[in-house]
Amino acid sequence: MKPFDTICVVDWSAGNDTGPTPRKDAIWAGVCRGESEEEPVYLRNRDIAVEWLSAFIASERAAGRRVLIGFDFPFGYPEGFSSVIVGVGSALKLWDFYAAHLRDTPRSNNRFHLAGEINARFPGVGPFWFNGLKEDIPHLPRTRKERDRGHGQTDRRVCESKARGTFTCWQMGGAGAVGGQVMTGMAALAGLRDRFKGDVWVWPFEAPYGPVLFVEVWPSLIAPAVKAAGDPIKDRAQVRLLARALARLPMNEFRGLFAVDAPNEGWILGVGHEDKLGAALCQS
Repeated sequence: MKPFDTICVVDWSAGNDTGPTPRKDAIWAGVCRGESEEEPVYLRNRDIAVEWLSAFIASERAAGRRVLIGFDFPFGYPEGFSSVIVGVGSALKLWDFYAAHLRDTPRSNNRFHLAGEINARFPGVGPFWFNGLKEDIPHLPRTRKERDRGHGQTDRRVCESKARGTFTCWQMGGAGAVGGQVMTGMAALAGLRDRFKGDVWVWPFEAPYGPVLFVEVWPSLIAPAVKAAGDPIKDRAQVRLLARALARLPMNEFRGLFAVDAPNEGWILGVGHEDKLGAALCQS
C-alpha cells in the first residue's frame, strides 16, 4: 500500500441546514498533510459539503496527491439487507439505490418515509425504527419495542460488536442515532463516486489502492483525546484529532488498520487499534 499524502475526516449530519455560525451537530471536515494541519471546515448543509468535497478531491488530484477521506457513518448494513433491497449482496449497489430514491434538500428530506417503504419489504415490523415527524408513517414504528417482530435482520454489524458505544444503523433518529446519516451519506458518496469515476475507491468493498480512498471512521475511537481537547464544538475537535492521528501513524501500523472480518458489511477503520491511534496523538 502506498502512503497517503492527505488525510481528511468528515463528521456527517442528516439534519437540516445549521446556519452561518459554526456549531455542534453539523458537518465538519478536518484535513492533514503530513505535519501540516488545516483549520477544520464548517459545512452548514449536505449540498455545501458535497460541493466542498468535490472541489477538495479535484484539487488534491490536480496536485498529484493520494487522499484518504473518512466519513463517520456506516458504509453498509448487516449481512443480507442489501440482497432484499437491490437483489444482490452489494453495499455499493445500495448506495446507488439511496441516490436514486432519497429526496434531499438543505431544509428537508424523505428519509423517514423511505425507511417505512423499505420496512414494507420485510416480514414482521422493521428493521428501521423511529419517526421524527408528527405524522404517522406506514410501516415505520416510533419505538424499538414496536419493531422487534420477525423482520429477520440482525441488530448490529460485526464491526459494531467490536466498537463499544456504536449505535445500530436501524435507528432513524434520537440522540446518537446514525440511521439518517447512513441514508443521506450513502446517497451523497454515490454521487461523488460517480463524479470521480475511476479515482474514488471505497474500502472495504474495493481494495485500498485507489488515488482517492473513502473509508468509514468512528471518532469515538479517540474519545479520551477529544474530551481532553476541551473544544466546545466536539465535532470540530473530532475531525481535527482523528485526521492528525491517522496522518501520524507509522506506515506499518497504518497498514494494520485494514484488517477486516466482515467486508460485505463495511468496517470501521481503526477499530481494535485504539491504542495506536491514541499513541500517535501523543507524538510531539
